[in-house]
Amino acid sequence: QVQLVESGGGLVQAGGSLRLSCAASGRTFRTYAMGWFRQGPGKEREFVAAINWSGRSIYYADFVNGRFVISRDNIKNTLYLQMNSLKPEDTAVYYCAAFTGSLPEVNPSRYNYWGQGTQVTVSS
Repeated sequence: QVQLVESGGGLVQAGGSLRLSCAASGRTFRTYAMGWFRQGPGKEREFVAAINWSGRSIYYADFVNGRFVISRDNIKNTLYLQMNSLKPEDTAVYYCAAFTGSLPEVNPSRYNYWGQGTQVTVSS
């Protein structure tokens, strides 16, 4: 079992950057594929990015379009999402998630563990 705690959200102007972190408990972090999802106001939760255990396999949602970078540090048990060129439409609660799989997944139903989320607000 793993517990996930996100941090790094906040208020930023359009065009700015934020780096989200997701700290995982336990000694088995490196066995989990990880993902970032988001849920905007009045919207369903949507896939943002995912990474396999080694970091060598990464998927991004189309809307990322080179603006975000997902990474992980298996020594620090931490997942990251560097977000650049932020837009008002990126405003959402961002969640990290984990599951025991060998490849990244875009389907949220595959993920067994979720953090509580961190709010990102991008002003125009």
